[in-house]
Amino acid sequence: MDFAITTEQQAIIDSIRALMSDFGDDYWLEHDDTGEFPEDFYQAMARGGWLGITMPEIYGGSNLGVQEAALMMMTVAEGGGMSAASSMHINIFGPHPILVFGTDDQKRRFLPPLIAGEQKTCFGVTEANAGLDTTRIETFARREGDKYIINGQKIWTTTAQQADKIMLLTRTTPRDQCKKPHEGITLFYADMDPAHVQIKEIHKMGRKAVNSNMTFYDNLEVSVDDRVGEEGKGFQYILHSLNPERILLAAESVGMGRSALKRAAQYAKDRNVFGRPIGMNQSVQHPLAENWIELEAAYLSVMRAAWLYDNGKPCGAEANGAKYLAAEVGFKACQQAVLTHGGMGYAKEFHVERLMREAMLPRLAPVSQNMVLNFIATNVLDLPRSY
Repeated sequence: MDFAITTEQQAIIDSIRALMSDFGDDYWLEHDDTGEFPEDFYQAMARGGWLGITMPEIYGGSNLGVQEAALMMMTVAEGGGMSAASSMHINIFGPHPILVFGTDDQKRRFLPPLIAGEQKTCFGVTEANAGLDTTRIETFARREGDKYIINGQKIWTTTAQQADKIMLLTRTTPRDQCKKPHEGITLFYADMDPAHVQIKEIHKMGRKAVNSNMTFYDNLEVSVDDRVGEEGKGFQYILHSLNPERILLAAESVGMGRSALKRAAQYAKDRNVFGRPIGMNQSVQHPLAENWIELEAAYLSVMRAAWLYDNGKPCGAEANGAKYLAAEVGFKACQQAVLTHGGMGYAKEFHVERLMREAMLPRLAPVSQNMVLNFIATNVLDLPRSY
């Protein structure tokens, strides 16, 4: 196997690093304090054409693969943490159902504004009463002629406050009237019409600059022309974006871990106690060396899953496995960076506490670590289903 980064891939890494240098630690610390969305960073990524890295050139994209997108998001997260990555994360995987199942008219209407940074979208799937069991969502779209009327609510809707559009998953047939639980679910690309959509922010542990929200839909009208694919098949459609999302989130976890490790190693060299740098002590050295080894393993796992996806091969186990491993070791590296800094690790000015808070997120979402283990147990090890 060839593990070398191609010339084109290295150019992507170098370009993103150069762009990130304009948005340094102070920028992300300020946005973490104020909660202001990093709009100027987002627009810089749009101007560079990065928001459409996996989209076809005909719509303004670069037509590259998930390998290239993973390297890009890894570099973004290494420079700005989850706040940077999450501000644009959905642009990389979210429109995929439109690309695969949308009409030519939908692709022409929906994709170019997203890629150009003229519009933002969000993702409305999770509901408080359904959790990870998406088949139990209750938000309902009732058809009336050439439109649907949507009522219900979603939770953890990221960037809803900035979004112009939403990829909205609803029921169009009650669950108890379907032969299979995943049937009767329909996907829409809807306007975030403020007259019919109420947004309530969820105050959370980290990533303050990228808001998470509860969203409430009161008679939101959506044209039949804005339904993605066939009615009742939306659950299958979103599955096509889940593997890339897991791969990208894993890449972001590796990026955050690398950032934390770099900061910790530098502090260990610079900080002198009892007349010697603390990095001379093996109790400081060894955990950091362990972090490096684990992050390298996670990186290889991410790139293998991305390669499988780009080459049209099954990658569900690999994508989930990469997400699990990267989330664990990314958080571990961020935690060790705080410990290496000692008391100063608790201070915001050294940035590692922010990385540790943000690195908790991939362990929780978009699927919990236990659900990943369930998936591997039943789909790879052929063990009995436990739920």
